[in-house]
Amino acid sequence: MLDFENLLAQHQVFLTDWQKQQFFRYAKLLIEYNQKINLTAIVNEAEIYEKHFYDSFLPALIYPMQGSLCDVGAGAGFPSLPLKIIYPDLKITIIEPLKKRIKFLEVLSNELKLDVNLVNERAEVYSKTNREKFDIVTARAVAQLPILIELCGALVKKEGVFLALKGQAAHFEVEKAIYAAEAMGLKLEKIHQQALNQEINRYNIIYRKIKATPKKYPRQFALIKKKPL
Repeated sequence: MLDFENLLAQHQVFLTDWQKQQFFRYAKLLIEYNQKINLTAIVNEAEIYEKHFYDSFLPALIYPMQGSLCDVGAGAGFPSLPLKIIYPDLKITIIEPLKKRIKFLEVLSNELKLDVNLVNERAEVYSKTNREKFDIVTARAVAQLPILIELCGALVKKEGVFLALKGQAAHFEVEKAIYAAEAMGLKLEKIHQQALNQEINRYNIIYRKIKATPKKYPRQFALIKKKPL
């Protein structure tokens, strides 16, 4: 926990006692529930703080975390719930298609007293009735970028951003996603490289929504997966 606090403090983010308690309970519940359902391969508490909590914070270094944020395929709540703990005014919607993960997120948000909107639905279905709704849309370790862009793009407001959290293959995925981004009305704004530790780099990719997404997108998931843009 101390290393996590120190890392945040280096970026002028200082946790209150309540926020420290929230992160402590988050880690404990994640370890506990992971024995019942598959939530994460990372079960060491120190690694949870580094590879989940701090990793989730990194997008805040390149984009202000304010307004409404939709987290697509959040799994165990990353990056949205650590961001909600650090930035309590952030309005969070989580889209997660697996019911067992939604159940965990319900327990977690109640335990940590986090006011979040949990949606048990697929992103491409949800976006049909919630187009151009969010200031920020995030996705972390969900799918290849061309697929992610189609799943997430329609949810982003005009002038809002889609923020993809990626690993070492980020630049390769960006090249593959040039057509998808253009089709969805997104423009690549920045690829931010940040060291997670001495061995691992993270890449946060920001796309700006410059025009409305055509109504024909997103397509059904089977088609998105079979024939990515």
